[in-house]
Amino acid sequence: MTNAADLSRPQPRAGVMDIEAYVPGKSGAPGAAKVHKLSSNENPLGSSPKAIEAAREVAGRLEFYPDGSAARLREAIGEAHGLNPANIVCSNGSDEVLGLLAQTYLSAGDEAIFTEHGFLVYKIYIQAAGAIPVSVKEIEERADVDAILAAVTARTKIVFLANPNNPTGTYLPFEEIRRLHAGLPKHVLLVLDAAYAEYVRRNDYEAGVELVGNAQNVVMTRTFSKIHGLGGVRLGWMYAPAHVVDAINRMRGPFNVNATAIEAGVAAMKDRAHVERTIEHNDRWLAWLSEELPKLGLRVTPSVGNFVLIHFPDGGRRTAADADSYLSARGYVLRRVAAYGFPNALRMTVGTEEANRGVVAALSEFLKS
Repeated sequence: MTNAADLSRPQPRAGVMDIEAYVPGKSGAPGAAKVHKLSSNENPLGSSPKAIEAAREVAGRLEFYPDGSAARLREAIGEAHGLNPANIVCSNGSDEVLGLLAQTYLSAGDEAIFTEHGFLVYKIYIQAAGAIPVSVKEIEERADVDAILAAVTARTKIVFLANPNNPTGTYLPFEEIRRLHAGLPKHVLLVLDAAYAEYVRRNDYEAGVELVGNAQNVVMTRTFSKIHGLGGVRLGWMYAPAHVVDAINRMRGPFNVNATAIEAGVAAMKDRAHVERTIEHNDRWLAWLSEELPKLGLRVTPSVGNFVLIHFPDGGRRTAADADSYLSARGYVLRRVAAYGFPNALRMTVGTEEANRGVVAALSEFLKS
């Protein structure tokens, strides 16, 4: 940490160097003949062919700035989800809009709440805004509404909740979300991060659309990186009350969504067939992994996303770190999640059939060795 009194060079403001930088999952496995990247919850079927073609067409007109309001994209999202485009803000990945919400609604000394195994960027953005991060305990790797409400103080300005959560894959039913909202003061903003909403096949789940439409202090964020397979173009969006949209539009960059992302996003949003193929693939292989991994003596947190959290026996001779090294050497790249409070677990994206079967076979060999 740099001495704040050092005037020999520019110094970041107080608190910046206390932030632990986000470390993404590994992308490669040096030495492996073939790599299966299962560390970032990407779509194993790839992007929509229509989105790829739309992105290619943009290459011929890269000299032009994109539409700063992303109007066509907002209209496509609105049409697909039955939403008013005026209540949508598009962003450079949903990460950007999460950061903008923190910068817009948090000041020094304010508090913002997130759950103990929640997305790491919440804490980063809270600290970046000069506010105080407040982590609350979960119950059986699932958000606890009562614990969240108990943590609310006069300083609380935002509650960040990933639903479903990453990296656990657990979720809260909509009635619990309603109960949480009802217990919050009206000036506290409830941010529902629904990055994995499209994968959920539960009748008691709702991403947050209804609540946003009937409240003045709820925001829902979504991403194109998961179900639509567009992680490489960085594209996300927010559905929010008009007053929140107005504030965020004043804070965001004038061309925060690039032209390639806009056109690929419009095409992806309209390609329902690709989404359905992805859901069908995930339903099949999520169930298969959730059944096969426990047969090896490994605990799997029940997941509704496109990934599973695999726990290795505490005190056992075979640790998550050992398994990670073993799998990486064979080209299977999973995600270490010690930073999320799981030092002896790995998160695995639901991959292709070859990748899924390969990981289970490799883990079987690893645990017997």
